[in-house]
Amino acid sequence: MQWTDEGIVIGVRRHGEASAILELMTREHGRHLGMVRGGFGTRMKPILQTGNSVSANWRARLDEHLGNYTVEGMRLRASSFFGASHAIYGVTHLAALMRLLPERDPHAELYAVFEGILDRLDDPVAVAPMVARFEMQMLSELGFGLDLEQCAATGSTADLIYVSPKSGRAVSRSAGEPWADRMLRLPGFLSDAQQTPTAEEIADGFALTGFFLSRHVLEPRGMTLSDERSHFIAALARAFTIGP
Repeated sequence: MQWTDEGIVIGVRRHGEASAILELMTREHGRHLGMVRGGFGTRMKPILQTGNSVSANWRARLDEHLGNYTVEGMRLRASSFFGASHAIYGVTHLAALMRLLPERDPHAELYAVFEGILDRLDDPVAVAPMVARFEMQMLSELGFGLDLEQCAATGSTADLIYVSPKSGRAVSRSAGEPWADRMLRLPGFLSDAQQTPTAEEIADGFALTGFFLSRHVLEPRGMTLSDERSHFIAALARAFTIGP
């Protein structure tokens, strides 16, 4: 078995003295692991950093085997993340999200969005809404998509400002007002990529996606929202000048 694909490094762990088990999110083959001989050597270690894009050739005798990677660097963006706290926390959080996907299950559209975010990670204001929408897309890819197209109570498509925490469906202002204290706020930028969000809307967006990620994805696996995510959001908040 053999294939060649582009991938983004989402995890590396040592194997033996100098080799590495490399976890890539690949364009066509999904989340895929393989061994890199000499992966912790001086030549390969700078390439096998979280967030870097690589060209990878995977080979194994049988498809179910771990297999071996031969890797060449393509876009070594990881070194640029070290100068900004939001970027360090952001790439770690994004990689953790990608590791929630089933192994070897292709998600080409999600891969493209992931790559686009990494290329903009130096700009916290620009990347904040992208990551919030990415979390919402992750929910959909994992089978827990939110329905934000029309009001769950009236069917209206206008003035949708809430999301029901029970159903994950949008609720209009008039229908949701009596239960406003129980509703999650729905910022417009989550459904309209052309909108420029405020700092408050960014916070509302992450509160919304975080709620459903916790309930549907993390808690059933015995997991919680990571510290890296909270640190990332705090760093974004500072960039929006709303405090930590």
